[in-house]
Formats: sequence, structure tokens, C-alpha cells
Amino acid sequence: MRLFISCILLLQCLVIHGQCDISISGRVLDRATKSPLEYALIMSEGSNDAYIADSLGFFKIDNVCPGDLHLSLSHLACSPEHIFIELKNDTIIDLFLEHHFELLDEVVVHGHSDESGTNASSTISKREIESESYKSLAELSARIVGVSMLRNGTTSAKPIVHGLYGNRLTILNNGISQSGQQWGNDHAPEIDASNAHHISVVKGASALSYMGNNLGSVVLVESNPVSNDPNIQGTINYIYNQNGRGNTLSGTVEKKSKLASWRIGGSLKHSGDQKSPDYYLKNTGRREQNAFILLERNKGNLWHHQLLLSSFNANLGILRGSQVSNLTDLESAFQRQIPFFTEDNFSDSIAPPKQTVNHHLVKIESKYFLNDNTVFKFKYGGQLNLRREFDIRRNNRSAKPSLSLKQYSHFLESKIIADLNNLWTINTGLQFQFMDNVNDVSTGILPLIPNYRSFNPAMFVIFQIQIQGWSYELGTRLDYKHFIVKNINNSIPPTIETKTNDFINYSLSGGLIKRISKSFKSALNIAHTMRSPEINELYSFGLHQGVSGIEEGDRDLKQERSFKIISSSDWNFKDKIFVQFLAYYQEIGNYIYLQAEDEFRLTIRGAFPLFKFKQTNARIWGSDLLLSLQMNRHMKLVGKYAYIRAQDKIQKNYLVNIPSDNTQVEIQYAFNNGKKLSNSYIHFSGQYSFKQSRISISQDYIEAPDAYFLIGFKAGTSFKLSKRTLELGLFANNILNNSYRDYLNRLRYFADETGIDVGIRVKYKWES
Repeated sequence: MRLFISCILLLQCLVIHGQCDISISGRVLDRATKSPLEYALIMSEGSNDAYIADSLGFFKIDNVCPGDLHLSLSHLACSPEHIFIELKNDTIIDLFLEHHFELLDEVVVHGHSDESGTNASSTISKREIESESYKSLAELSARIVGVSMLRNGTTSAKPIVHGLYGNRLTILNNGISQSGQQWGNDHAPEIDASNAHHISVVKGASALSYMGNNLGSVVLVESNPVSNDPNIQGTINYIYNQNGRGNTLSGTVEKKSKLASWRIGGSLKHSGDQKSPDYYLKNTGRREQNAFILLERNKGNLWHHQLLLSSFNANLGILRGSQVSNLTDLESAFQRQIPFFTEDNFSDSIAPPKQTVNHHLVKIESKYFLNDNTVFKFKYGGQLNLRREFDIRRNNRSAKPSLSLKQYSHFLESKIIADLNNLWTINTGLQFQFMDNVNDVSTGILPLIPNYRSFNPAMFVIFQIQIQGWSYELGTRLDYKHFIVKNINNSIPPTIETKTNDFINYSLSGGLIKRISKSFKSALNIAHTMRSPEINELYSFGLHQGVSGIEEGDRDLKQERSFKIISSSDWNFKDKIFVQFLAYYQEIGNYIYLQAEDEFRLTIRGAFPLFKFKQTNARIWGSDLLLSLQMNRHMKLVGKYAYIRAQDKIQKNYLVNIPSDNTQVEIQYAFNNGKKLSNSYIHFSGQYSFKQSRISISQDYIEAPDAYFLIGFKAGTSFKLSKRTLELGLFANNILNNSYRDYLNRLRYFADETGIDVGIRVKYKWES
């Protein structure tokens, strides 16, 4: 009997040992450059066993049991990654970390790799988004070289890419072209970027598969699919910044399940009056409440379905000193060092002038894999945008909006992506967008924008082929746009007239890319695109309260026609020095712009400058340079420089609202990981913006502001607590508390920019 029991125990031991004889091996690589990351740390979260990759990034873990495996991956100056693997047998896998995050180009564009595409692109990583989630989408995008911001005070900003913004720049929110009241400089994209996984800026004119009236660049705000991990996991991120006493709280929770994988999240933002170095900027507070839910379901290997619901809600104050009651005070406001209505005390309230914005999105997407090389995609996007602007009105009527707009938008897309013979790729599709924009007549004020409907069918075809290390791309797109406008004319008494506008736009693009060696890659893209004038450019008539100006459109505006060429090159020298250089040249016929007139107008709502939409022929050219130097294992230096010129070919002068040259330098030091602390770093940055000296006083109301220099600081560390991680951070902006005004801020006429801003960040990540 003892012998029998001993044999049973021995057999059990052999079985148990046999069950845990699986090995997992591979390499740890830089996601951007595919270079090995030496001495990366891999930890098994269940047992806390630690493994270190060798100098070439290779690792191997033996005696692993089959089943669910949770790994924690970290490296100096990298954002840690948590990896879930279902182990059944020996596995070889490459693990990736975002090390050179400033070089994340040729991004994966939802569903297939765009490595063979000829667009130049750059990405803001999840790590950067979380560390600065109190900022807007435009402020986050501006971290990319060649991207700037057009702002209206402290609460509203939109991105500028190679001098183009607004109607010329398409913004895709999780694959849906953002549709809202984005026709004004004060109308920022109604997108909560804090829960995005990456923000990508595609600096190319060949992004033909994207819906939108753009002339060359696309901003992608994207979320990753729900993790394959069956355990519930989530994050909570909190930021406090001293200037404005701002509080930002965001978080997500997600889980994979058999019925449907899900992720829910949201954010809350609350801040009061911002402060320049010398005074408070009265009525510049901000409130945001945002939420989303993402559901995903796979039916075998053939069908993949996704449902996204999101809601963006904001209440934005507008600088009180930007609105004055008479012409004399307006001229005085342009010359004052301290704005009118400035107070010495901080205020948390938001009063007129202000804006409230609500944007709701529903997205339904289905993919059907016809075979291993062909996928059919169907997508629907519905959007509801509500915008109300409140002015300072007489007889206690300030609670009634002076502008109230409601916009419905519906988008349909069906497309096929097919790989042919592992050489050819075809991407073709049909799209349709319908938009209905309605004014609320109860405002008692003639609307700035008339009621209108637009119908926009489109089709595109893009071919890609790879031959002997060369990748070629050729694409075409056709859009038809039909406006039906209910316009109130200027007759006495006013009457409603129906106007129609029809535009046919076609686009052609071609490009090539060559990876000459492992360390050198070069690309060229050439495109002809067209853009029809938008409703504000055609029909604006009245006070645009958000930018404190009267705007007048021109019904006779013609389509813009653009020819753009982009050349880009990437160099990688021994994984230590990285250089990206991009040069571009663009001709735009019938370029539409908003010109400041030599006139002020006095209305019953106050005195305001006058702006009119006009057309000319424009030439835009410039270059972007990025240099990254890995000085040693701990220290990295990054330099960026953006050069741009934009010329009016008819008037023989330079265009307004174009960024000045700017340069940035960043240096980061990463500390060795310890037993309790990891991913510890300190980071300094310096930004110098040159004076926009090419604009004459005849083109604007005041001279362009002087150049300025800003210094920033960040530091952070992480604590590992079993399956939980706690991250702490500290940051400071404009450390020297410099007084300055930015040329691209519309409210520079009235006030300085914000002064020093110091804050802290706490992030908690867990897994059940």
C-alpha cells in the first residue's frame, strides 16, 4: 500500500511538472523603430517573478504553466505595458514598448498597417495624453512638430497643420469625421481627448479615404480595441493645476467577456479664472462632463462588431474684457496693458459672455472577413451638436442665448480592403453624409448662420503596390456637395429666401516610399485636392460673439484648388541618433481667408471690429525637423524646429493667421528601476516662438506681438503594488512667469497669455 501511494504521489508530481513545462521567449522592441530594448524588465504578475532581457532585447521564461499569463513590461523612460497571453504551448512573441514616442510614424490606422502608405504621420502616445489630460485636443496635438494652435482665449483652441486649420483640416473621432459648429475660430473640436489611446496627425494630401473637406492633413483621435484580458481592469487619473485652480478627473474600466467586451469611461474638468503674470483673466473658467461606452463582439473569425456612444458637454467662459460697449472703449482696449473689467480676486464663476456646447456621437461599425486577404467594412456615424452663445444683453436678458444652433449629422460608409497576390492592395468605398443645421428663433436676434441642409455623397479608390523594396500609392476621390439654405435677406422688412449651392470636388494623389536601408527611409507624396466653401464663408452676416467680431461672408466664393508636394526622410544612426525631416510646398487657388477691415461697427450689443471673407491665390511652403539623441541609457535630448511661409500671390504680401517659426528642445533623464520605484524621470523643455514679422499693420488692428520663450518641467515615478500601479507626477509650465501674447490667439488684442502653472498628477491602475 505504501508503495502504491508513493507511486501515485510520484505520478502526480510528474503530471504537475509536465503541466508547467511551457516556455515563452522573444524580444523586447521599440514600437517606433523596431530596435531592441536592452535589459528590459519582464515580470509575471501572478508570481512577481522577474526576468531581464539581454543586451539585444532577447528574453526567455521557462517552466510556465498553461493558462492565462499576465506580464508587466517596463524599461527606462518607457511607459509600462501590461500584456495578457493565453498559453497553450511553447510561444515565441515580440513585445513592444513606446520608447521613442516622438518618432511614432506610419501609425496603424484601425484595422491594417499603413506601413506602405506614403503619408508622413506622427503620434501622441497614451502616456503623454494621460500626463496632460487637462489640456485640449489642440494643445496635445501641438506637441508634434509642424502643428500649432489657433486659439480664442484660454478655453478654445483648434489645431493648425502646415498653416491649415478649421474647414481645411479633417478631424476623425474614432473613425468618424467630426461634425459640429466648427466654422468659427472660437469653435474648438468637441472631443474629449483624455480617454484616447493615441492622437495621430497625418501630414499628407493623400488621405483620400477620409470624409471631410480637407486640403491635406488629418487628425486622428483613436482608441484601442478592448483588451483580451478576461479580468476587469481600469485606471483613474487625477490632475490638479494651480493656475485657474483646475481639477481634471478621468478614468476607464474594461473587461473582455463572451457576450460582448466592453469599456466605459469619462472625465470631469473644472477650472476658474486663469491668471496672467500680472492680473486675473476674468471669466475664463471651464466646465466639462464627458462620458463614453464601447462595446465589441466577435462572431467567430468572420464578423467583428463595434458600438461606440459618447457625450461631450462643456461650459466655456469668454474673457470679459474682450466685449466693450462703444467705439472709443474698443480702440482703448486694443492699447491697454490690462483689460477692462479686470478684478484682483480669483473667481470660479462663469457668466456671459460664454458658450455651452453639447456633442453626442453614436458609431456602429461591422467588419466581415471574406477571406484572409479581404475585409468588408460598414460604418454608421450619427452626431448631434448643440451650441449656445450667451452675450451681455440689456433688460436682464443675458440668460437668453444670443445664438442657439442645433445640428444633426448622419454618415454612412461601405468599403472593401483587399490584398491581391501579397503585392497589390486596393481600398475602395462609397460614403454619404447628410447634415441639418437649425437656428433657435427664440433668441430674438438675426442668426449669424442661416438654416441649411447639406448632402454629400462621395467615392474613393486607392491602390498600393510593393515591388523590390519600393511602395507605390495611387488614389482618387470624387465628392459632390449640395447646400439648401434658408437665408434671411437684408430687405426691409426682412424675408426668407431659399438658396442652393452645388460643388463637385475631385482629388488625385500619388506617392512612393523606399526603405533604402535598415536605418534610412524616404517618401514622396503629390496630390491635387479641392475644397468647397463652407456655410459660414458663404453666408455669415452679423456678430460672431465668441471671437468678439462682426463677420460677413461672400456668396460668390469659388472652390479652393490645391496642389501639394511633401517629401520626408527618416534616419536612424545605430539606434542612438534619430532624424526626421519633412519639406512641403502647396499652391492654393481661390484661397479663402478672413480679412480684418479698416472699420469698427457700433451695434446695440456693443462696438466690434469688422472681418470679411475674401479669396486670393496662395503659396505655402515650409519644413519640419525633428532630432532625437539617445545620449546614454538614462539621458535623451529631443529638438524640433518648424519653418513656414504663406504668401498672397495677388496682393504680394503674406497671409494672416499663419504660425511663426518655432523651435523646441526637450531633455529627459530616466533613473534606474528599483525594488519599489520604476519609470522615474525628470524632463525639461524650452520653447521659442519667433515674432510673426511678415504681417504689416495694414493687415491687422494691432502689430504682431513680440517673440517669447517658455520653460517647462515634468517629473514622475511609479509604484508597483501587486496587480496595482500608482503613478505620481509633478509639472510646471511657463516657469519664468513670462508676460507674452501669442499671434495665433484672437484675444491677444485684449490680454496677455497665462502665467506660471504648477500641478500634480496621480494615476491609479488596477486589475481584478
